[in-house]
Amino acid sequence: MTHWFDLEPVGVDFFDTAPHIFTYSIDLTAEPDDVWAGLTADEPLSWCRLLTKVHYTSPRPYGVGTRRIAEVGGGAMQMREKFITWDDETRRHSFYVEQSNVPLVQSFAEDYRVDELAVGSRLQWNFAFSPRPKLSLAVRGGLPVNSLIFSSFVRDTKRHFGSAPRH
Repeated sequence: MTHWFDLEPVGVDFFDTAPHIFTYSIDLTAEPDDVWAGLTADEPLSWCRLLTKVHYTSPRPYGVGTRRIAEVGGGAMQMREKFITWDDETRRHSFYVEQSNVPLVQSFAEDYRVDELAVGSRLQWNFAFSPRPKLSLAVRGGLPVNSLIFSSFVRDTKRHFGSAPRH
């Protein structure tokens, strides 16, 4: 049985104020609607090898308040997520983690925005988190590992949708 640790809820301002923010701007050959469809599919991010499973626990239609569970590294880390923004027209959504089975962070959130380019699209993918106060040194020491994990998501996304040269 998984033991869950509560995390603190955050708003979209957290992507500007969090102690640790990783931002990736990824130019892709795929059309914006195709990228958005992949991000909002029943099993989103299925192309990311380190994400073992991501699935919604809320019924469609998805929107603000939607919940899902993500498993990283064969389930070594599991997160219960709640969406705080969801806009199909602008192709943007973001969530924060309500609970995790690993008690390293106090807050964690992700933000996805898909913009149209002259050819293809740009995915802006932001990760933001704050460590638990007693674990801030351990989390700081693990930042290179976080960077490797997030970078693998970016590489897998480029491989899946096709990487476009910067304009």
